[in-house]
Amino acid sequence: MEWYWTIALLIGGLVFFMLLGLPVVFAFFAVNLIGAYFFMGGEKGLMQLVRNAIDSAQNFALAPIPLFIFMGEIMFYTGVAARAIDAVDKLIARVPGRLSLVAIVGGTIFSSLSGSTIANTAMLGSTLLPEMYKRGYQPSISIGPIVAVGGLAMLIPPSALAVLLGSIAKIPIGELLVASIIPAIILASLFFGYIIIRCALNPSIAPSYDVSDLSWRDRLMPFVKYVLPLMSIFVVVVGSIVGGIATPTESAALGAIAALVAAACYRKLTWESFLISTTHTLRFTVMTLFIICGSITFSQILAFSEASNGLVGLVSDAELAPLTVLIMMLGILLFLGCFMDQVSMMMITMPIFMQFVETLDFGVGDLQATQVWFGVLALMLLEISLATPPFGLLLFVAKGAAPEGTTMGQIISSVLPFIGMAMLVVALLIAVPQLTLIIPNLIAR
Repeated sequence: MEWYWTIALLIGGLVFFMLLGLPVVFAFFAVNLIGAYFFMGGEKGLMQLVRNAIDSAQNFALAPIPLFIFMGEIMFYTGVAARAIDAVDKLIARVPGRLSLVAIVGGTIFSSLSGSTIANTAMLGSTLLPEMYKRGYQPSISIGPIVAVGGLAMLIPPSALAVLLGSIAKIPIGELLVASIIPAIILASLFFGYIIIRCALNPSIAPSYDVSDLSWRDRLMPFVKYVLPLMSIFVVVVGSIVGGIATPTESAALGAIAALVAAACYRKLTWESFLISTTHTLRFTVMTLFIICGSITFSQILAFSEASNGLVGLVSDAELAPLTVLIMMLGILLFLGCFMDQVSMMMITMPIFMQFVETLDFGVGDLQATQVWFGVLALMLLEISLATPPFGLLLFVAKGAAPEGTTMGQIISSVLPFIGMAMLVVALLIAVPQLTLIIPNLIAR
């Protein structure tokens, strides 16, 4: 069978099973069972699928995923993160678009603690949106920042999705985790500046109001008490990796312990919150192992059927410039994001895209540097796709958290400027790839 028919059958079968209502993970397993039987030697192929499942469950490099998730769940269900948002609220005084800036700053802080995009958006939406509407904020400047900053959780360590991407795409996880920090800071700064400038030019979209006349001590003390100690968790996780003290797995374990200690010190750690956090962590971890097992088998089917080599050969024969191929890959991610969740996108595209990353010269440096750079770009596009209409996941999370009467049209229009700014950062990373390699190079030294 020709390679293009193989790809068409595999992806077509995947879409068919998803249309039948099967969850993404089980749709992939159904396709893998069929593909392994027909393209990997029948019963031998099925046995290989079983071996992949065993290897996935035993892979020590995946340990950061449940640990990072557990950190975020503890912060969320103990209410410690909400206290940090309140502290930021007291710190920021009379500036244009004050509550929108609180969303950006608070969301960035929570992103560095949780790694959960949905939890980030849901918490900010439920705590800040009602207050914004009460103060007369327009949807264009209230919903947009909350949805936009929610995606930062995908970029700022600890990020479970970054670990998952690194596992699927065979990108060094430690380097990928820290390489995303500078792009995330640039993105958050753009959001911050946009809000201030827009609210200064048009104050009616975010009316000013009297805030509590607190002394500097009253403003700083909650920040010192509830934010700085939590930021130390971020320092523990990232600093141990950058300093070469710990591997990503060890740093994730240190972060999980630090999160438990912080919740206990604030006297918020209860048996109920611990049990809920653990249960949610276990659910996501099991799903993740299934996903990685399915991805490994899917990659092997593409290799055994010569579909990967055929597609790479087609692109090579076309003599397309590497930049053109890169833009096409990122365009596919952006398009798929309008209709598909991020995990499905990674499972479908990364086994194929990494073939091009490994064979084409993008002028970034050695293969590992190129892989890390492309991994950051992929994370950026996955983050953007979370907010792309019509089916961006964060759009629906924001809709559920927004006050009654908020329409999906208002949510989409408020998010579009932030999508545009994120695309500008993607263009910057393509033009100056060394921005993603600053911290990994420090680690290498």
